[in-house]
Amino acid sequence: MGTTLAGRRRGLSMQAPTVINNPLLDATDLAFQQEVRSFLARELAPRAAAIENEQDWSAVQAAVRAVGEAGYLRLMFADLYRGGLRAPGLRHATLLSEEASYINYAFETTIATALSCAYALHRYASAPLRDRFLRPIVDGQAVGAICVTEQNVGSDSAGMQTRMRLDSATGEWVINGSKRYISNASVADCYIIYGITDPSVAAQKGMSAVLVPKDTAGLSFPRTYTFMGRRGCVVGELALQDCRVPADHLVGNLHEGARIMRDMFNFERIILGGSGLGVARSAFDIAQRHAQTRVVFGQPLGAKQLIWEKIANLSWRLESAALLTYRAATLYDQGLSGKSLMKEAAMAKLVATETANICADETVQILGGDGLTKEYGRAEQIFRDARALTIVGGTSEMARYLIAASVLPDIKLNL
Repeated sequence: MGTTLAGRRRGLSMQAPTVINNPLLDATDLAFQQEVRSFLARELAPRAAAIENEQDWSAVQAAVRAVGEAGYLRLMFADLYRGGLRAPGLRHATLLSEEASYINYAFETTIATALSCAYALHRYASAPLRDRFLRPIVDGQAVGAICVTEQNVGSDSAGMQTRMRLDSATGEWVINGSKRYISNASVADCYIIYGITDPSVAAQKGMSAVLVPKDTAGLSFPRTYTFMGRRGCVVGELALQDCRVPADHLVGNLHEGARIMRDMFNFERIILGGSGLGVARSAFDIAQRHAQTRVVFGQPLGAKQLIWEKIANLSWRLESAALLTYRAATLYDQGLSGKSLMKEAAMAKLVATETANICADETVQILGGDGLTKEYGRAEQIFRDARALTIVGGTSEMARYLIAASVLPDIKLNL
């Protein structure tokens, strides 16, 4: 009866995070997770309110710089890594994603997008491009962006309208087109643009990827979107009008864009598994604490059958998502790639992001009116943030298609 508003808010947010018993993470991995958790508690948590409430890009930048200076953006790149892990890899980048999303998913989207750009540069770009654009990203001094989506292009790239032609007289790529729903649009330092370099064949065979620096003439940003969640993450549109970049800004080989995109999506979907886990855990921890501390009809709320059943269901979903996500990350670290990894990456993304939505929704329901207000904690923010997860990086429907296509190889599925 004497509980204050501030006390109730603290009760919903200040708690030990849920521990998942995951046999795919060894003692070194778990120690690294604790290290990252402590680091983000110092560097990200104090900035989270400014990111969410004020959409303060300077707060995002400061946190990106801190993560880069600590070496955590190099985890995916063994030749660039300088930390204490003996075998850094996607498992550890996914742990970073999970812990960052637990605190603030908008910030995590910013670094995950930058890492997707860094992944393509590291794996496919020429040495001069890597030296110029990759190192600032992994040092936290810059962010990158990946540009695929168009007005009529999402998971299906067949209708891609962006065109890229090589001007042999000047040795430059000339790019025309537009992109939408691009994370880090207008604030990124470089953009990997996917476009058609041979319109006479199917998009999958005639697509390439070209890097466009932020100060390129003809590159503009017509619109920044206002989203229901992920406040603080900049998402918008790009327009490219006769943009010219040197021929050596081609990422990978000519017409190799579809392969680069597929490999990038495998990476991104596993990282999104970590994002979903972080969001799901943050919601679950709020629900779990509330169920134990809220007293109704003389008993803790969690003693009521309808509530403990919800908590039980959230718990097994969360642990299942963790196993699928870190299985995919471990397989990647063991060398699985390309089409061989598509099903596992899609499963990780599908289950973890849908779990995040279920956990966020049920947490609001368990909290009742408190779940609808900013005054009583983060449940309403998590609910809004989670909704993007089953759409970005390929929808849940697309993930199910990739899974079905893998387990039914003799059937030509029709979307």
